[in-house]
Amino acid sequence: MSQPLRIAVAGASGRMGHMLIEAIAASPDCQLAGALDIAGSPALGQDATAFLGRTSGVAITSDLRAGLANSQFLIDFTRPEGTLAHLAVCRELGVKVVIGTTGFSDAQKAQIAEAAKDTAVMMAPNMSVGVNVVLKLLQQAARALAEGYDIEIIEAHHRHKVDAPSGTALKMGEVVAQALGRDLKSCAVYGREGVTGERDPSTIGFATIRGGDVVGDHTVLFAGIGERIEISHKASSRATFAQGSLRAVRFLAGQSKGLFGMDDVLGLA
Repeated sequence: MSQPLRIAVAGASGRMGHMLIEAIAASPDCQLAGALDIAGSPALGQDATAFLGRTSGVAITSDLRAGLANSQFLIDFTRPEGTLAHLAVCRELGVKVVIGTTGFSDAQKAQIAEAAKDTAVMMAPNMSVGVNVVLKLLQQAARALAEGYDIEIIEAHHRHKVDAPSGTALKMGEVVAQALGRDLKSCAVYGREGVTGERDPSTIGFATIRGGDVVGDHTVLFAGIGERIEISHKASSRATFAQGSLRAVRFLAGQSKGLFGMDDVLGLA
């Protein structure tokens, strides 16, 4: 039997960190090799799988190099600044990175692309297999409904999410805009208030909902005269993101360097 894939998890004490660690622990071909959290976290020093009622021998640390010392891969669902700091060290050490963090600026995305010249990076705004299938469906729908349909994207997430619209909603907008030959930056409308005038048919609208413990709901609405087409994805558990992340790790195991997306992982490219 081949050696297990040695994986470190950033944000190990958070909701997504726990889900990733649980998924790694349940996968025979994967092994938890590092657990990272921010300095000052009350979880520092604790065994990373203590929340599962078991011990792994991996203590949660804020020392990035120590946390990556035995790791081949890092899965990172944190914040843009933290992810970039982690990526810089991973680039130096040759650790491959799965990035599920959202909210990157164009300049930050360029930094990630630069790092991918030296190590393998898989970055996607959503690791769900279902969401990435939906992105392909949106390409087809947008091309077929290019005339006479208004396009609106509605997304909902839990109260703790800090960026809006979600990275997934923006990716959906990018996919639709590209299929229509438009630039999302010039046609996106992120809010409406007051007397806005009639809707510009060339725009793509976004609506954001934040509340409770919603894991993630996304709907793209194509509204025509006499009919509406809705393409939706609703996540009921973060487990889908964790399983998608492990599929990304397995894909990166065969790559030495380069920047990839979930469409590469799933063979949808």
